[in-house]
Formats: sequence, structure tokens, C-alpha cells
Amino acid sequence: MRKDHNVPEGVVHSLRIDSECLKGNLLGDPTMRRVDVYVPAGHDGRGLPLLVDLVGYTAGGPGHTNWKNYGENVPERLDRLIGTGAMPPVMVAFPDCFTRLGGNQYVDSAAMGPWETFLIREMLPCVESRFGCGGDGRRGVFGKSSGGYGSLVHAMRHGGSVWAAAASHSGDVGFEYLYHLGEFAGALRHLAGYGMSVETFLDKFAKGPKAKDQDWHVLMILAQAASFDPDPSQFCGIRLPVDLHTCEMIEERWANWLRWDPLRMVDDTQCQDNLRKLKAFYIDCGDIDQYNMVYGSRQLHRKLETAGIAHVYEEFPDNHSSVDYRMDVSLPLVAKALT
Repeated sequence: MRKDHNVPEGVVHSLRIDSECLKGNLLGDPTMRRVDVYVPAGHDGRGLPLLVDLVGYTAGGPGHTNWKNYGENVPERLDRLIGTGAMPPVMVAFPDCFTRLGGNQYVDSAAMGPWETFLIREMLPCVESRFGCGGDGRRGVFGKSSGGYGSLVHAMRHGGSVWAAAASHSGDVGFEYLYHLGEFAGALRHLAGYGMSVETFLDKFAKGPKAKDQDWHVLMILAQAASFDPDPSQFCGIRLPVDLHTCEMIEERWANWLRWDPLRMVDDTQCQDNLRKLKAFYIDCGDIDQYNMVYGSRQLHRKLETAGIAHVYEEFPDNHSSVDYRMDVSLPLVAKALT
């Protein structure tokens, strides 16, 4: 629902990419991927910066271009921000990266598929060649939750070479606080009803007719396992970092998860160098985030300050849910840096 009917409306185009790199993924997910692309009013895309929206878990990029009740979808928000002069005009791509496991962390995985490669080597060239936008020094990435995590990781791994700006809203940081032992114990209790079989659980989940709240939680844990510690020898490449009988942590597997924690990645000198190349780097988190992400975010902020890496860090009085309004802060900051 539009908040301001006096600003001109941009146009959303839908592209289709038949991905080569996603072929043969262990989840059996489709390789034909939709990418919605927002073009601001009065422009055809040529010469404009390009932002890429990485959505949170259980969502797909085109979900952000759908009609939204009692609130703006992202194109409507962009129309308002651009139309009122709060931010300069930009292109925005909304790639569909949804998976059988309910979402994506936007990294390459032997189980989930090479999603980092898809975004950089297939999606970006397709959008930029079609519309004449973006290019070196004029690309930004932003997202919330798992999408915020993707933005952080992409900034650390490809800042300066691919991305020139990044914004993370409530991104996954501080894995001990997110995925503590109790979370794995809850997943095991639920899987016990399926004979401790991931295959049986996923089959039942897919057939429905209705998912329970705990189903979604277990699915999320399985998606993280497939992202951070895949084992191609297992069903869908999924293995948990705990003993399925005693829930004791398997340290070598858990170490594989922690290697992907931005709170540890930021200690790497190459990641720090990449972050220093960004024109803008924005991080925020709700101060009562129910997934405990605020604690990891505070530690990340402190590490960035200690390393002398320029960034903007903000906490706001809210939790993890329904915080799209924070884009009113991040998108103008990123767009101005790229213009």
C-alpha cells in the first residue's frame, strides 16, 4: 500500500535466469530463477547504481515486490524515498534465492548450491547488461536477517572488488548466541518424532497439509547446517554439529559453522582490507532482538572500531520482526555513497 500517492511510480521488470552453476544441487531446487528489477520513474536504468536486495529466511526476492497490506513493499518505499528527494535514483534487483530448506545464507555450499557464485557471476552480469546499470564501484548489497548476514559476508569477501557498499539489518552475527546448544536440543526432540530422519521430516513437511511452528524452527537449523557444514554423503547434504543421541557438540563440525560467523570472519586481515574499500557500510539491530543478534552485533561493532574500519552502527528500540522501516535509514545512505 502506497504511503505517498503524489510521487511518480517506478517500473518493476521480471527477468528469468537459467542458472548453470546451480545445476546438480543436492536439494533438487530449480535452476530457473526469477529476478525482479526496479527501475525508478523517469529512467531506463542506464548509468544508475545497482542495489541488490537479499531477503530473510523463508522469503524470496520477488516477495519484496508483491503488494503488502498496511505497509509499503520495497518498490513503493523506493518511489517515496526517491520521489521526495530522500535518496538519489537507483536500480534494485530482487533475486529469487529460495530453496527447499526455506531460504538461503547466500554462500556457496556443496548441499544448497553455489549461491554466492550465482549472485556474482550470473545474476549481476544479467541485470547490468540488460539495463546498463551498476558496474565496478556502483554496486551495493543490502538485506535483513539471513539477507543481512549475506550482505555482511559478501562485504567481507568481495568488498571493493564486487560490492562498493553494504547494509545489514539484524544480520546473523555471533553464532553461539544464535545457535546455542538448547536450539540443537529442541531440533533433536522434534526430529525424534520422525525417527531422527531428516529425509522423513522433510518429506512430511513438504506434503503438509500444515506446518507446525516447531517445523519451521527445525527447517531453519537444517538450512544452516546445509550452508555452513554440508556433507554430500548425507541426505540433501545435511548433518548437524551435535551427537543425535546425546546432543553433545561435535567440535570439528561446529568449527565449520564458526568459520562462517561474521564475528570471526572480521578478524581476518583480508576481510578487513575488503571492508575498508567500501564507500558505505551500515549495520543495525533491534536492542531486544529475540534471536540474540544484538549481542553479536555489538561485538562486531567493537571489532570494527578497533580495526579502524569506517561504518555506521545503530541500535533501535525493537525486536527482529517487521523492521523493514529501517530501510528508510540504510537505503539513502548506501545510494548516496554510490552516486
